[in-house]
Amino acid sequence: MSKNTISDNKLKQPIKEISSQDKMISGSAWMTGASILSRLLGALYIIPWMAWMGNPSIAASANALYIIGYTPYALFLNIATAGVPSAIAKQVSYYNSLNEYEVSRNIYKKGLQIMAVTGVVSALIMYFAAPFVAASSPSISVEDGTQVIRSLSWALLIIPCMSVTRGYIQGHHIMKYSAISQFIEQLARVIFMLAAVYLIRKTWNGSVVSAVSASTFAAVIGAVFSIGYLFYVIWRKKPELDKHAAESLNKVTISTNEIFKSIIRTAVPFIIIGSGITLFQMIDQFTFQQIMTRVSDFTPKEIVDSYGVASGNVNKLIMIVISFGGSMAITSVPLISELMAKNDLKKLTRQVSDSLQLFFFIMLPATIGMAVVAEPLYTVFYEQNAFGTELLQVASFMSLFLGLFVLMGSTMQAANQTRSALLALAIGLAVKLATQYPMLAWAGTNGMFISNIFGFGITVLLMLRKMYKVTHFDIGLILRRVLLMLILTLAMASVTFAVKELLYLVMDSENRTSALLVMAISAGSGGMVYLYASLKTRLADRLIGSRVASLRTKLRIK
Repeated sequence: MSKNTISDNKLKQPIKEISSQDKMISGSAWMTGASILSRLLGALYIIPWMAWMGNPSIAASANALYIIGYTPYALFLNIATAGVPSAIAKQVSYYNSLNEYEVSRNIYKKGLQIMAVTGVVSALIMYFAAPFVAASSPSISVEDGTQVIRSLSWALLIIPCMSVTRGYIQGHHIMKYSAISQFIEQLARVIFMLAAVYLIRKTWNGSVVSAVSASTFAAVIGAVFSIGYLFYVIWRKKPELDKHAAESLNKVTISTNEIFKSIIRTAVPFIIIGSGITLFQMIDQFTFQQIMTRVSDFTPKEIVDSYGVASGNVNKLIMIVISFGGSMAITSVPLISELMAKNDLKKLTRQVSDSLQLFFFIMLPATIGMAVVAEPLYTVFYEQNAFGTELLQVASFMSLFLGLFVLMGSTMQAANQTRSALLALAIGLAVKLATQYPMLAWAGTNGMFISNIFGFGITVLLMLRKMYKVTHFDIGLILRRVLLMLILTLAMASVTFAVKELLYLVMDSENRTSALLVMAISAGSGGMVYLYASLKTRLADRLIGSRVASLRTKLRIK
């Protein structure tokens, strides 16, 4: 990307070009912060939501019904939008690096047109396919499932245009506004959802399906607020955008048809890869009930409830951790695309290596730490439940593979290794299908997560192998540092576990407030150990750079 890239200030002089590592860290920080806040909101709302739904049995059924609607919606959403932000960001960053800002602007305009069409088509397909999807899902009532699924189809009319605008902004390496829009979307959605459920269930004594339908329709409200903010940002930045467009070299000319073809050609693979996690979840949704009926003695109600706990409760919590990988992926795509445009293989190799190391530096303590504090964490958000705790522990380890898949999938596409990425995903899906039945028969509901580990494990292994062939990154260096991270993480986990067990000797494990204190103190203690150790060993310096020097000085660590 050129030195004249849009900055987040109004200085007229070109700013000094910052390194890819600094861009990666800064962008990841914004996107991770927004993702964590959004995921926390998406998990915290469940506490009053389920309480207002009714007794625990009614609330569990409502939660399962909600998930039945959201899983196919996520797939349709991915089909309509998943590849667009990354595809647009990749192309905008590519042409900006060539000082062809006018081409970038045209790509954005044509992208809006394409997304308007795909949004309408996806919404119609989802609306009319709702009865079939509901009939194939672990739901007590097909009619109720259909109503919930259809309530979500309206969001597909808005979100595609929102996603292409996010991609345009991300292509200029300004993650701040994209991150803020993501948080605004979630905040508006949660506020509407809780208000609707309270009015329907507590004030008007309405039905559960009406309350769940209103909750899912909240996605529309969130999308309206988010796209409104993004359009405001584009309007406010228009003078800067116009200035850059006027300074374009204009040596590259692309016809409208070429732009359309380019966007579609770039977006389709991103859509498929971006739908990877959802495709795995769809396998669960369409096979879980049928397999569990054969291999377990669960009643139909117990199967629906256990699916709700696994795909609903547990999934909301692990997505907080997976968001780290997603944030890094969003940030890395325009960076890698820029380096590809400049044909700078040396920096590309460094970028891939840095991304992997930073991923494990964050994800190893996050996933293992979540497994250690699974009991108080699950109690805080839901209630003490040995079944839910066990599922969360297994899913925590699974999230490491899911996060790495998100990062590597985007990295490979940005590096023009799309075909290999698609092949790796296809093989992973085949492994998931092949292991689903035996894993559910062997491990019960946990089998969903174990088969995911097998499937995503094979996928990321193939992706890493391919990227090594392309960049020849230093495997030895990465393995040595990951081993050090693992040692520090195990030390952190030991302290976290010890503090948690000591606190539970004097605190009520069933009380949510006590569980919150146990989780905060034990996780905080372990986190401090990991922070101190990473500073003491200089691991943080190698991954984050000079930013940590002042922190070490304040903590008096030599």
